[in-house]
Amino acid sequence: MELSGSLFHPAWQWLFAGLFFSTLWFALRWADWARLKKKQQQHVFFGAMVCLFFLWNMRVEMLPGFFWHLSGMVTVTLMFGWSLAIVGGSVVLLGIVVAGLNDWGGYLPSAILCVIMPATLTQIMLGLVRAYAPKHFFVYVLVNAFLAGGLVFVIMSGLIVGGLLLMGAHPWGDLQHSFLNMTPMMLFPESMLNGWITAMLVGFKPHWVGSFSDEEYIQGK
Repeated sequence: MELSGSLFHPAWQWLFAGLFFSTLWFALRWADWARLKKKQQQHVFFGAMVCLFFLWNMRVEMLPGFFWHLSGMVTVTLMFGWSLAIVGGSVVLLGIVVAGLNDWGGYLPSAILCVIMPATLTQIMLGLVRAYAPKHFFVYVLVNAFLAGGLVFVIMSGLIVGGLLLMGAHPWGDLQHSFLNMTPMMLFPESMLNGWITAMLVGFKPHWVGSFSDEEYIQGK
């Protein structure tokens, strides 16, 4: 999901800028750059960014200035971790703006709501599952990918709808009719996208998924 800058009062951009650049600073500082020194991992990372770019091109405008598309940020976060997911997602979103699919004023709010928040929620959920759930292949895929994909979508939808109502960008009736009534049909494909891609990756290319370990989730189970 992405938002146009026309939905926000200019003063909000200062808050968005502070949140975005402070988070990006930590992401750049904590990113596993050593992983990208390996040529194969570089190809995987840049290939994932290209896939995100084309995925985010397939969009629909639910309301003026409010765009919906499949995210895939859950899978990217599981593959590369919180830091690289934010860095990569921010670069992809910049490409979307340069391509003219969103305005420059929409970059910061979209980056916070649609890149930073999904990556953060996915990382938190991954940490909770590691701490309290059995370390099993099916637990990893079903909870961290399928369930997380749907849960992140629900949380992000609630935050975006609440924000648009708070700022008076769109009335409740329009949001309910054009977006909320459609969320069940959007929830399932988001969950399935992240779930199936993650399942295939950990099955065939587990070394591409940084948060997954054969020794931890498969051997001896």
